[in-house]
Amino acid sequence: MAKIRQRILIALTGALILPSLEAQRFYPDDPLLREPRPADVKSAKARKLDDFYDFYTNTFGPAHKLVQSERLPAQAVNTLGEVPDSEWYTNRHGAHPMSLAELARGAGDSVPLPGTWRVVSAKTDGVTPGFTIEDSAGIRYVLKFDPVQNPEMASAADVIGSKFFYALGYNTPENSIVWFTRDQLEAGAKASFNGLDGKKRALLPRDIDDLLAGQPRDAQGRYRVLSSRFISGDILGPFRYDGTRSDDPNDIVPHQRRRDLRGLRVFAAWLNHDDSRAINTLDSLVEENGSHHIKHYLIDFGATLGSASFRADSPRTGFEYLFDIKPAAHRFVTLGLWTPEWAQKAEFPDLPSVGRLESKLFDPDTWKPQYPNPAFLSGDSEDEFWAAKQVMAFRNEHIRAIVQTGRYSDRSAEEWVIQALINRRDKIGRASFSKVLPLDRFRVENGQLQYVDLFSQYGFGPSREYQVEWFAFDNSSGVRTPIPGASGLSLPAQARGEYRAARIRGSQDPSKTVTVFLRNSASGIEVVGVERTHAQ
Repeated sequence: MAKIRQRILIALTGALILPSLEAQRFYPDDPLLREPRPADVKSAKARKLDDFYDFYTNTFGPAHKLVQSERLPAQAVNTLGEVPDSEWYTNRHGAHPMSLAELARGAGDSVPLPGTWRVVSAKTDGVTPGFTIEDSAGIRYVLKFDPVQNPEMASAADVIGSKFFYALGYNTPENSIVWFTRDQLEAGAKASFNGLDGKKRALLPRDIDDLLAGQPRDAQGRYRVLSSRFISGDILGPFRYDGTRSDDPNDIVPHQRRRDLRGLRVFAAWLNHDDSRAINTLDSLVEENGSHHIKHYLIDFGATLGSASFRADSPRTGFEYLFDIKPAAHRFVTLGLWTPEWAQKAEFPDLPSVGRLESKLFDPDTWKPQYPNPAFLSGDSEDEFWAAKQVMAFRNEHIRAIVQTGRYSDRSAEEWVIQALINRRDKIGRASFSKVLPLDRFRVENGQLQYVDLFSQYGFGPSREYQVEWFAFDNSSGVRTPIPGASGLSLPAQARGEYRAARIRGSQDPSKTVTVFLRNSASGIEVVGVERTHAQ
């Protein structure tokens, strides 16, 4: 059992801990495509996270300072540098291209069944109302309205965001746009409601009327809302972007070290998800095949694509933190005369359903969420490269298919969002592929090592020449011995069970290299590992 546990630790935490456990680098089942089956979670406590506490600790606290002082390699990756499937992440569109219909469906496109919907609870806080309802099948949904001054904005962003993040590999709710009429809602027998006086009482039909008052309706008298199906399992509250859960035996990799959370910064920048903070995550204890484990979700995407959920986003979004010392100091020293570039040159559409989304000044290297995120700050060029590959996998037609699920009534709004995401996608690819040797999809064909140069494949520059050096690799000791006369892409002789390593470097920047490890197994010569040197 100890040997099995050790193997799981190596699989989850990567080569960094390898020397302390045993010298062997590759195992027969490498590269792992899925993390080992999760251990049974006997019990886990629901927990809350104060939003202000999260803001304060990540802006001024020790977690922020720690990740700034030391950047350690990512964990929860396999020997190829890829993220294996787990309860956190599932390889989808980037690894296995999804059809247009699959992209539009996302985690699911279920909507409340036609007929009467029973209101279980009503939301009165905030700018817009909301309802929790049960349809005729007893399935629960949350219905969220748009701000009156920005119809369609938040609901479209929430749906589109959920589809993108699902295709990118994360667990998300089933979100869709639905329309309903007043006579479809009835107050549930046990539904409660906090009145204007703050006192809790039974929900009455007039309360529903009051909450719907002022909400826009279409020509058929219908209200448009975001419909979000309840996540299954026992809800435990949000996860943090640093540390681990002490009551989850499977949560052994510090969250700021997970590549799927570090790379999330690139995805959040692409979709301008500045509200990508712990409060918009969710852990759920689920049961599968008689075993219990915790599944991790991203939720609430209404503050993406230029929306701040209850209004159009601030022009500052993505350019500065809510509390950002350097620009604040500039304003103080110049008595407010200094104006940042985004305030001078950012161009936003006059489209109420889009809010403020732009691509002209967008810089993936300097993009910022609302406040510092430990996982985002811990990332390096390899994390960015992994994430950029996922983003570049979305061709123009894929982006269009997902944006159309937002059901914009204004075609110009739809086109603006599509073009902005195309432009932002290309900026991400160009920036990230410049920091490493952007070679990928290694394979062996006809006795030669083959690969794809992503920088040239996506039109960021011409094809380039690379030099290849070959080594015999001792899997037990890690020693690499140069093979005399071996160069180029042709594989040198390799007996069954032996390993070879090909170190590839470019002429433009010799410090950037990719080393590809090959193993001669019963199924033939296969790529078993990839190692990169990169810019910090």
